[in-house]
Amino acid sequence: MIGIGGCGMSALARLMFDAGLKVRGCDSTPSPVTDALGQSGIDVGFEETSGALPEDVRVVIASAAVKHDHPMMVEAAARGLSIITYPEALGVCMRGHTGVAIAGTHGKSTTTAMLGCALTDAGLDPSVIVGATCTQLTNGALAGSDDPVGYRVGEQEIPIGPRAGSPGALLAEACEFNRSFHHLRPTVASIASIEADHLDIYGSLDAVVEAFAEFARLVAPADQGGKLIIAYDGAHRREVTAGVECEVETIGFNPAADWVLSHEPATGKVTVRDPDGVTKEWGLSMPGEHNAFNSAMAYAIGRSLGADADTLAASFGAFIGLDRRLQLLGTRDGVRVYDDYGHHPTEIDATLRALAQREQPHENGGRLICVFQPHQHSRTRFFLEEFANSFEQADIVIVPHIYFVRDSEIEKHRVSSADLVDRLRDKGVRAMHLYPFEAIIEQLENVCRPGDLLVVMGAGPVWKVGRGYLQGGIA
Repeated sequence: MIGIGGCGMSALARLMFDAGLKVRGCDSTPSPVTDALGQSGIDVGFEETSGALPEDVRVVIASAAVKHDHPMMVEAAARGLSIITYPEALGVCMRGHTGVAIAGTHGKSTTTAMLGCALTDAGLDPSVIVGATCTQLTNGALAGSDDPVGYRVGEQEIPIGPRAGSPGALLAEACEFNRSFHHLRPTVASIASIEADHLDIYGSLDAVVEAFAEFARLVAPADQGGKLIIAYDGAHRREVTAGVECEVETIGFNPAADWVLSHEPATGKVTVRDPDGVTKEWGLSMPGEHNAFNSAMAYAIGRSLGADADTLAASFGAFIGLDRRLQLLGTRDGVRVYDDYGHHPTEIDATLRALAQREQPHENGGRLICVFQPHQHSRTRFFLEEFANSFEQADIVIVPHIYFVRDSEIEKHRVSSADLVDRLRDKGVRAMHLYPFEAIIEQLENVCRPGDLLVVMGAGPVWKVGRGYLQGGIA
């Protein structure tokens, strides 16, 4: 496994190793993840650039970050070995499990982790692969915290409930980037939202919707236990569900949905009415209507897998979240600091609105200060106006350089952070462009005052700013 230290790859390695396969891997540098893999019995090396594959290798699994010209990939091709990507390997693993695929433009990680914890609490002992770390994933939300992990290896068979004896549950995010989720073969799936994103891959919203429709057609037929739970609003459900063979249920705030939820922002109370008219409620520590929806989706999937309703509700009430998803890092000199992975306009608006409603900084004479690092030049250019509109709740916005990931050099010169700052200022938002991160921390030390709320957002290394501010600087 080339790139075995990645979140998904390391989880997949553990699943295959636990199933009795001989697994080895490499990565560029040692990390706590690779150390843990080694301690569990999986051989991990750090000589990947040499291109030296062991003689007895039969299959090479490559992470998304590995290029085709990587020396080991070149050698594997020359030797005629089977080479598959991480999404393809995940799809193979899902075929041997009761696959549960969590899809949608937003909320995949939170819903997957929340559901994984709840099913563990309910005794279904699932395997879980999630793209973020969570301290409750190993033992469940009701059992207390443990080391932060992004995986869980469960039973080979579902131990209890109406699906008892079926292949063990495997929960995983179904990522639409590069149409990766088309490799999955889930028994149960969910689609929470569909918006224009990854337009460097898709080109248009219509293409995104069609990709989700193809994913929906991959869910097992109803006579094999297949079910799709899709948002009543915001998921293009009519186009997506046309022609599917699985059972379809809807979920949302609309009373016409099969699963109907309501949410009280101030208290975090979530209420869900199931298709039979039975209601259940819980208090959610994570703020925001979007997180209420995530928990309701997890509840609907959990009930569809046969988990006890009371246990699910109790687990959601005890769930404290996962890293970089509206994560409270701490307080410095009266300034509460949050960290969040949001990098799409809808996510930014939902996160800032949720924090403004829950924390109410203005009521205490404070302000909402946001440090946002755009992720990819193409996304920034495609959604420049939407980004500018998404900071309505913020009083001050600081924008570092755009995080350059996979765009071309031509794309890199088509838009800059200064363009976003100009749009924000046009809308009356106090905004500035600063870089490097150390300069941002210095500015925060001058600007922040007791009662303020500081939110650091983005999918790149901007997380260093929040932690650096709490520590008085980046080490």
